[in-house]
Amino acid sequence: MSALARYFHNRGAKVSGYDKTSTPLTTALQNEGISVHFSDNPNLIPGYPELVIYTPAVPKTLKEYIHLEEAGIPILKRAAVLGLLSKNYNTIAVAGTHGKTTVSTMCAHILYQSQVHCRAFLGGISKNYESNLLESSDSGWLVTEADEFDRSFLQLYPTTSVITSMDADHLDIYNDHQNLKNNFSQFAAQVDKGGNLIHKKDLPLELPKGINTFNYALEEQADYYATDIKLDGLFYNFTIHTPQGAIENCTLGVPGLVNVENAIAASAAAQLAGASNDEIREGLKTFKGIKRRLDIHIHTDEMTYMDDYAHHPEEIRSLVKSVRDMFKGKKILGIFQPHLFSRTRDFADGFGESLSLLDEVILLPIYPARELPIPGVDSAMLLDFIQHDHKSLIEKSRFPKVLDNYTFDVLLTIGAGDIDQLVDPIENYLINRKHEMLK
Repeated sequence: MSALARYFHNRGAKVSGYDKTSTPLTTALQNEGISVHFSDNPNLIPGYPELVIYTPAVPKTLKEYIHLEEAGIPILKRAAVLGLLSKNYNTIAVAGTHGKTTVSTMCAHILYQSQVHCRAFLGGISKNYESNLLESSDSGWLVTEADEFDRSFLQLYPTTSVITSMDADHLDIYNDHQNLKNNFSQFAAQVDKGGNLIHKKDLPLELPKGINTFNYALEEQADYYATDIKLDGLFYNFTIHTPQGAIENCTLGVPGLVNVENAIAASAAAQLAGASNDEIREGLKTFKGIKRRLDIHIHTDEMTYMDDYAHHPEEIRSLVKSVRDMFKGKKILGIFQPHLFSRTRDFADGFGESLSLLDEVILLPIYPARELPIPGVDSAMLLDFIQHDHKSLIEKSRFPKVLDNYTFDVLLTIGAGDIDQLVDPIENYLINRKHEMLK
């Protein structure tokens, strides 16, 4: 939503919007000249806009939505607007129940700093550009994240599609896993004739005819895969094997073995768009990552603090595995805020298993987002699924001082709700605590 706001603002449109709470992102938009308010009050809407764009995460009971609908103003979903804009470009669309934000941002960075160039609408804030929108006046390529929520990705008809994963998620939308997989197959079928589909190896996809299909894997042999993977400090060196030959001596600028796999997918899409091996190698090396994706805030000999957006059991499992690879033998404390009552209910077993991989777990109350509470579904219920005794349930208001009661080598904040509001206070508290200890 914020990338679209920036896109239209950059073209001279008067852009305003509503959000539930103030965040660093909404503050950034306000500083750029975009009006944002935080009360659901139709009187705060500046005049009568020519177009309303909304995310399906907003309930239809919102007073402002009802007011604008009754006024007869055109209202389009975010995905529909993105679909209309993408028709003017050769579009690379990256989908998947996890990994899509990293792969799309990494691919956009490779292309943006190459001779190909690109525009991009991203699902996270690129740390290279401090934005989720990349603009380029001399490129016919567009990179975008393709979101499966509410079937939004079916608004896109890309030149190249990437599918990273198809784990069960959003069952409030899809009802069952098979229906989700069917919709991913439909997304794959919407690639332009003669275009490209890049997918994680062994995904249960129905592969369409009339397009070029490529698979990728981390180390297992595929059309695109890696060898010679070596950890150097926090970062990995490796070789990517492609149908056009090997890209040797790659160094990734962000940590995590999971990101090596993401780099393979991003490099495949960039190569098919015309980026050279040298440009891919340079793009991977200079990639600084995305805010809230394996985002390192403190790293000293004594302690590391990282923040991550993971909100699905498989994402948490992958996160913890990546962190364990980097910090072998270290004690890891995770603070997790569950996101959505329905997701917590549907995947309680999976959350229990993945959170049990942490040495110690703190749960926050569930972040409801667009949902009303479900009887019997809360963080206390989820706590029972964690398979060790080093676990607790703590209110947000007790942070960051409550951390004085815990010992850890690595601290993780995890979740997609408003846990990000704790990140700066925790970082500042830990830094100040260390300074006090050194006095």
